[in-house]
Amino acid sequence: MSARFFDGFTDERIDVGDAELRVRHGGSGPAVLLLHGHPRTGATWHRVAPQLVAAGHTVICPDLRGYGASSKPATTADHAPYSKRAMAADMCALVRKLGHERVLVAGHDRGSYVAFRMALDAPDLVERLAVLDSVPISEALDRCDTRFATAWWHWFFFAQPDTPERVILADPDAWYRGSAEAMGDEAFADYRRAIHDPATVRAMLEDYRAGLGIDRRHEDADRAAGNRLRCPLLVLWSSHDDMEYLYGDPLSVWRPWATDVTGGPITSGHHMAEEAPDQLAAALGDFFGAHP
Repeated sequence: MSARFFDGFTDERIDVGDAELRVRHGGSGPAVLLLHGHPRTGATWHRVAPQLVAAGHTVICPDLRGYGASSKPATTADHAPYSKRAMAADMCALVRKLGHERVLVAGHDRGSYVAFRMALDAPDLVERLAVLDSVPISEALDRCDTRFATAWWHWFFFAQPDTPERVILADPDAWYRGSAEAMGDEAFADYRRAIHDPATVRAMLEDYRAGLGIDRRHEDADRAAGNRLRCPLLVLWSSHDDMEYLYGDPLSVWRPWATDVTGGPITSGHHMAEEAPDQLAAALGDFFGAHP
């Protein structure tokens, strides 16, 4: 393995109560929590995390519950064990177990929903929030039209019982189409172990099943109650992905949820931490602040 892959980071399993998480963490200074998307693991951040450490941060890169090498709690009929509220509670417990009273959080794709829920449910813990390639689940579903259903049809396919698992596991490499060239050898190996594990595939799909039901209900309840983010929000999106096609200006979708919203595009495809790590690390570093 390359000496540069999470060089100086501790790689361990941490019990957070309802789940046991595989976590890489390193550095010193104000804590930054980086949350990956589907079907990645915490390894997706391996080109970004060292740059944030160099900027003076402690950086924490877990595998979300159900993903990668983290545990896969049993699900329920309402998929609550894979709700973003449950996954956010894992992250809050993790941050506190690592000794931090405040944390800066960035989440990509599905991880952005965990990060968003964390900031809503634990506002005294989350100091700043960055969301990458997403709008709130409720906002996406409220705007669902032919364009959305065509581009993001997988949301609805993944919500079906049993069939998605059978289709994906018939040929995970063909389904997900990751590559060592794009991801780096170590991150690609981590990802391949995940997508070839039937328990991980089922758990990742549970994340989506929760999204269309219990997660949307939680967001709708927040909106009805007037709950908004109390921390500054940075919204970044990939210039070569679907955000602008679907929403025009993604910032406009987020503004009802926060009073302090900034952001813009990253010149990249969807997996920006792998494709444009320097630009992403610079944007996060500016937002989170350097602490040399």
